[in-house]
Amino acid sequence: MRRHRTAAGILLAVGALLTGGLVQAGAADAAPAATTPGPTAVAHTASAAQQHRARAFWTAERMRSATPFDPPAIRQAAKTLGPPRAHGGTTTVAPTSAPAAASAAALASFPQAGGPWAGGGAVVTTSGRVFFTFQGRTASCTGNAVTSQNASTVVTAGHCVKYQGSWHTNWVFVPAYADGNAPYGQWTGSTTLTTPQWEASEDINYDVGAAVVAPLNGRTLTSVVGAQGIQFNGGYNKPMYSFGFPAAAPYDGTKLVYCSGNSSKDFLFSQDHGLGCNMTGGSSGGPWFTGFDEATGKGLQVSVNSFGYTFLPNRMFGPYFGDVIKALYDKAQAV
Repeated sequence: MRRHRTAAGILLAVGALLTGGLVQAGAADAAPAATTPGPTAVAHTASAAQQHRARAFWTAERMRSATPFDPPAIRQAAKTLGPPRAHGGTTTVAPTSAPAAASAAALASFPQAGGPWAGGGAVVTTSGRVFFTFQGRTASCTGNAVTSQNASTVVTAGHCVKYQGSWHTNWVFVPAYADGNAPYGQWTGSTTLTTPQWEASEDINYDVGAAVVAPLNGRTLTSVVGAQGIQFNGGYNKPMYSFGFPAAAPYDGTKLVYCSGNSSKDFLFSQDHGLGCNMTGGSSGGPWFTGFDEATGKGLQVSVNSFGYTFLPNRMFGPYFGDVIKALYDKAQAV
C-alpha cells in the first residue's frame, strides 16, 4: 500500500488538481462523464525459463520472510497524480463463475475497520498473496482471481507488477495462502500487465495491474479456485468490502484480513474510492467488492487496495474501475 508523505508533494498535487479542472458534481452514485480511451494496456511476458525459475524460487521459508511491498513516498506528486481524468462509459459486469458453497458463518460484519476474515466462501480461494522480487529483495502484495475468457487472470495493483521502470520478477500468485502453505499451489505469472498511465508516470489514479498465470498440473487457475465477478463504471459511494494479506505491523501476512463500510470518493488529490480500513503494507492489490454476500463470499470486484495518506490514518484508497481498467482487463483475459 502506497502512502503520500510530504507537504511539498501535497501542494504539487493540489496544483495538478486545480489546473486539470474539477469533475462536475452530480448524483451521489453517478460516475463522471466518459472520455476517449487511450492505449489498452502495457504487457510484459516472462520466458519459459523465467517461469521455471519462479516456480523453484518460492520455498515456504522465502514466502514467510518476504517483506510487504510498500514503495517509497511519491516523489513528484504532480507527475504521479496528474490532472484528474473523468471516468465514464457503460456499466459492464463479468459475473462470478464456479459458485462456492455457502459459509456456515453469518458475520454481518459491517462496518469493519480491519480484522481476520472468518466467514469462508469463495473469497478465501480467489484471494491470495502475490510474491515477487524487486531490486534484489523478496516482496509481497495481494491479488484476486476474476472471471475471464482464459480462466487464468489475476487482478492486483499496478505497483505489484511494475515499479520505478522495472517489471517485477519471480512473480507468483498463491491463492488461499496460509502461513507458508500453498493449498492450491503456486501459479506463475506468464504475462503481467498494467495501465498505460501507470507505466508512463505512475499515476495513482490508474494503479492497477493484472497477471495471466500459467496452467498448473494441466488445469487453469479459476477451474481450481473459482473466480469473482468484476464490474466497470459502477459509480461511487457504495457499501464495499476490501480484502488483503497485510504483512506490516500489526499484521504478519499469515491471514486474510478484511474491511467493510460505506465508501466515498476521495475529496483530496485523486479520483479514487476511499474506505475506512487499517490494513498495512502487503495488502496492496487486494480486491474491493460491491454487492458482497458474506454468506457465500462472492461479490463484484470494483477496485484494489492502492494507497493511503499519512495524515489520514486508517483510510484506504483504491482506483476507480472505468474504461481504462476495462481495457486492461480485456487485454489480460485475451492473452
